[in-house]
Amino acid sequence: MNIDGLKFTLEEQGSAILDSVYTTLELQQIVACIKEASQNDDNLPKTKDLFAIRQLLNTIPQLKKFLFNQKLLSILSNIYSTPYFLTKAIYFDKPSTSNWFVPYHQDLSISVNQKTDSSDYTHWTYKRGQYGVQPPLSILENTTTVRIHLDDTNAHNGALRVIPTSHLKGVIRVDKREWNIQEEYICNVKKGGVMFMKPLTLHASNRTTNNKQRRVIHLEFCNQMLVSPLEWLEYQKI
Repeated sequence: MNIDGLKFTLEEQGSAILDSVYTTLELQQIVACIKEASQNDDNLPKTKDLFAIRQLLNTIPQLKKFLFNQKLLSILSNIYSTPYFLTKAIYFDKPSTSNWFVPYHQDLSISVNQKTDSSDYTHWTYKRGQYGVQPPLSILENTTTVRIHLDDTNAHNGALRVIPTSHLKGVIRVDKREWNIQEEYICNVKKGGVMFMKPLTLHASNRTTNNKQRRVIHLEFCNQMLVSPLEWLEYQKI
């Protein structure tokens, strides 16, 4: 799949995969950067089932030069016709012994700098010292999720399962099962590959059953500013 084909597939299907976005050397640099930071910061959460670093680029700013290589920047510039920016960055390590799974859902919440009264922003949360809120649909429709895979990922170690075209239906009542499970697609991604996804795409992941690690860097980008005085919590120009 070329870059133009990726944009079309992402818009039509809600997700797309591109192999070999990162070289072996680039992956080694990314992994080494995260490893060094995790060893030197006792405040980073570590459990036997999950290791996650939220606000990743605020925590490890030196990662930015490795993540935003020329290939990724070219893809993002093709996806967006107007200036875009980073809105979220998380590192997930699903260990080989992990037995947790995530049921089907849409990513409806964004991270913001404060709580405010606005009828267009709903379902407020406050977790891990930061505010989350469901923004207007136009914000979610103009958001692109980028999942950088540091390991080979398939159905046996937590590859995402998606329902194609579900992002075209707006916010879906998950409890009503307003989708056909027969349409499910498993997003196998090779090490160094990237999965692109619209946050309104229904997605889920299973438990790990093959004793293999799954490390992913989850980035979100958008080209829409929020209603004042709200600001994106992790806003960064690229």
